[in-house]
Amino acid sequence: MFDRLRKILERRSYDAAQGGRRWRGQPSMPAPVTETHAARFTLAARARYAVSNNPLAASGLEAWVNSLVGVGVKPQSRHPDPATRDLLSTRFERWTDTADADGLTDFYGLQASLVRSMIVVGEAFTVLVTEGGRLRVRQIDPDQVDASHNVRLANGAQIVQGVEFDTVGRRVAYHVFTERPGQIFGEHSLRRERIPAEDVVHLFRPLWPGQVRGLSWFAPILLRMADHDSTRDAQQVRQKVGAMLTGFVRSADGGGQPFDGEQVGGAITGGLEPGTIKYLAPGEEVVFSNPPAIGMDAVAFMRLTEREIAVGLGVPPYLLHGDLSDVNFSSIRAGLIAFRERVEALQHSVLVYQALRPIYERWATLEALTGRVVSRVEDATPAVWVTPRQVWVDPLKDTQAEILAISAGLKSRREAVASRGVDIEALDAEIATDKARADGLGLTFAPANDNAPAVADDAA
Repeated sequence: MFDRLRKILERRSYDAAQGGRRWRGQPSMPAPVTETHAARFTLAARARYAVSNNPLAASGLEAWVNSLVGVGVKPQSRHPDPATRDLLSTRFERWTDTADADGLTDFYGLQASLVRSMIVVGEAFTVLVTEGGRLRVRQIDPDQVDASHNVRLANGAQIVQGVEFDTVGRRVAYHVFTERPGQIFGEHSLRRERIPAEDVVHLFRPLWPGQVRGLSWFAPILLRMADHDSTRDAQQVRQKVGAMLTGFVRSADGGGQPFDGEQVGGAITGGLEPGTIKYLAPGEEVVFSNPPAIGMDAVAFMRLTEREIAVGLGVPPYLLHGDLSDVNFSSIRAGLIAFRERVEALQHSVLVYQALRPIYERWATLEALTGRVVSRVEDATPAVWVTPRQVWVDPLKDTQAEILAISAGLKSRREAVASRGVDIEALDAEIATDKARADGLGLTFAPANDNAPAVADDAA
């Protein structure tokens, strides 16, 4: 009866939900949030080691950072008054040089540092500090937010992995160690301070509902990268051992005699020279070793593993290993389009929403409240974010297609200019300045639309 009941329960309409022999021993994840909390520290430690020692991991990390941040994601103020809008843009660009409270980089360098931490560790934290009425941004180590601090508070509030939630589940505070881990002087202090959530920027990619802390992006590929490293090391050792063996002298009586020459340890440093003729005793012969070569099957397997690692990290394979031998125009273009769509989604839904927008709104609020910019707070804070310009595979065709789209009313010129990482108002002002200067000097240049008929012909 038990066997019949078990067989009934194992039968499902979905093969992936069935039981039976093929599914025995296969792992599953019934509680992803719990598993994320339990695994994040180990994954972060292994990912840190990987990006420090594995060239594929280091290359994949930099590919993500360069794609998500590049030279920096920049805001464009949406203040209704053009003069105030220009003033906000000018003052913000000046502030970027002093944004880092530690004085190590500018605001755009902070963006890259935050994204690098989010990818490797799974999350990044900054604390917004006001010094003399001016905003400073201080990045802290994710380990400073005490992940072991879990407390049930009154009225249903709670602290989970150092993050405090109120009774309706909103983040209200972070519990942070006062000292950064790994300090040279003194012991690590266990003293914590409670920092309100509005003063903390917590950047991570949410994977599951209810997730509190971030998970390393290297989680799907850490084991595969470790196996890939072991395979490569084994092949290199195989080559080294084979190359160490030069030749053997076989005598008729089976006795062994060393090569003539100066011997240091187990290596002959003299006596064997190119073109040397050695006379052997009767019955002796020389047999040279045949060092093993790396077979094509091993090369193909390692390339396949590299592709799997790239897929798991979410980047095109050529960005991981730099090999363009198997890439043509169509494949690299299709791969770039899909990758850039993924990058754009993460830029706006994660980086801008969680980190850049709160920082800009705090900066603009301080500018308005201190009177450095005469404006209402609600008018000063809105902004749109311009991502770095993506380099095209075929600039001529892409530009022609963009011109046709603007002419047909399928996209605005503002949208086209913003996709290049440029503020349209700054661009128009620069064009007007250049034109006025050229007119004043009596300079004449060829019209920009001389090739318009050719564009239409190509499109047809």
